Amino acid sequence: MIIVTTKQMQQMDKNTIETFGIPGRVLMENAGRGALEMLSDHFDLEGVRVAVVAGRGNNGGDGFVIGRYLMEMGVSVSFFLLSTRDRVQGDAGANMNLVVKLLAEHPLSQFIEIPDKESLEAVAEVLQDHDLFVDAIFGTGLNSDVRGIYRDVIERINDSGKAVFSVDIPSGINADTGAVCGVAIQADATATFAFAKTGHILYPGNFHTGDLEVIDIGIPGHIAKAESPDIFLPESHDIADLIPARDFNAHKGSFGHLLVLAGSPGKTGAAALCANAAMRTGAGLVTLGAPEKLMPVIEPMVIEPMTTALVQTTSGGLDAAALDDIIALLADKAALALGPGIGTDPGTQELIKGIMSIASVPMVIDADGLNCIANNPDIIRTAKAPVILTPHPGEMARLTGKTTAEIQQNRMETARNFAEEYKVILVLKGAQTLVACPDGAVFICPTGNPGMACGGMGDVLTGMIGAFLAQNLPPESAALAGVYVHGLCGDLLAQDHTFGFLASDMVANIPQALNTILS
Repeated sequence: MIIVTTKQMQQMDKNTIETFGIPGRVLMENAGRGALEMLSDHFDLEGVRVAVVAGRGNNGGDGFVIGRYLMEMGVSVSFFLLSTRDRVQGDAGANMNLVVKLLAEHPLSQFIEIPDKESLEAVAEVLQDHDLFVDAIFGTGLNSDVRGIYRDVIERINDSGKAVFSVDIPSGINADTGAVCGVAIQADATATFAFAKTGHILYPGNFHTGDLEVIDIGIPGHIAKAESPDIFLPESHDIADLIPARDFNAHKGSFGHLLVLAGSPGKTGAAALCANAAMRTGAGLVTLGAPEKLMPVIEPMVIEPMTTALVQTTSGGLDAAALDDIIALLADKAALALGPGIGTDPGTQELIKGIMSIASVPMVIDADGLNCIANNPDIIRTAKAPVILTPHPGEMARLTGKTTAEIQQNRMETARNFAEEYKVILVLKGAQTLVACPDGAVFICPTGNPGMACGGMGDVLTGMIGAFLAQNLPPESAALAGVYVHGLCGDLLAQDHTFGFLASDMVANIPQALNTILS
């Protein structure tokens, strides 16, 4: 699914009207009629009293179209304009005037102006005495906090406990970030027009949106394409298309050999989870390289992956002296997964710098691998092959010199900027994990749940992405497939366990998740 920003949508509307020649009033009519169909599908309208709460802009105009059709269907509609009639202009004003003309033919309907707090108090009981609210107060252009009667009305609607249907976006949600602008409508369902907006998808906007449906209002395809949308919400069929079918006569050599470099004292589980996840994700062969003295601990945890003992530092992590052996190991490997539980010894940091500047296979770097380069992220620029980084917000903060709070305030901009600057695939983990690409494209992962908030999940993801790289998926596809399937594993487990499932449970569930996508 394509996601657009407010600016892109506004430009599409403008070009459709001014360049292509479809009047704005036609687009508004299409929007209102399409939204009505969704409204009728989601709510039983028989005997229902509907309140259309409208602002004086085009969002209000869409609400007037919806209300007009509802009246013609015999539904009792009350129009609450949060302004005075003389301030409603253009297409919205034209549709408001049509509503006013129809009122004489529909005695069960009414039109009430609420320009100030006194007016609101006078009709407060009337406003509350409805079964369904159509929220047409603000559209996608809102970028400041909601104040005055608008705030009061939104709070009253939310407190009413009645069903709410939002037009384009729940009023009070920033359409670009999903942030609540002081207060926002809590909708049961939302009809948006032409394309979904990032504010519908990103938290907390997604929780305010409810059920979302995109209404085709007639934006020509070439006009939409000209805006070069670069934000996407992948669906199951998109991921299935990324994973090639397996030939009947395939063998283990057909699906790549992944080298995993991981583990240090106290973090042997991270190495095992990563290697085992890679096998479950379909890598033909996996070799786990770990500190030599940890082999007696690690080997019983990995049955299918092969192991190789490497030189370690005095404190037990992988040492820079292992570089030549690792480069030799990479000679016949298709990809590298680097970092889970690897530690941050000075020797380990030197090792990772050397690997990045010499290795010629695509690599995914996670966890301590990221921490080892955080003090000098320009090391990334020395890489000879494609690089995928998979930080959680704390690791991202260390890479950028920002606070975790700053990262979380605008995850998409942070991920996109870093990916563009360093020419990497950046997987910013967390609720709605983001995959940002060097060309500016960003994918918002729709899978995953809070039950996955426990240790080891990132190690599993690293192994999964590494396995897809080994199977010769392009780096962007490997990252996207890994993130999506990883989240789906968690969603399948959450069907039976709200939380309490483990990273090792995720590893065991990878084949089921893959089957769900590919079947």
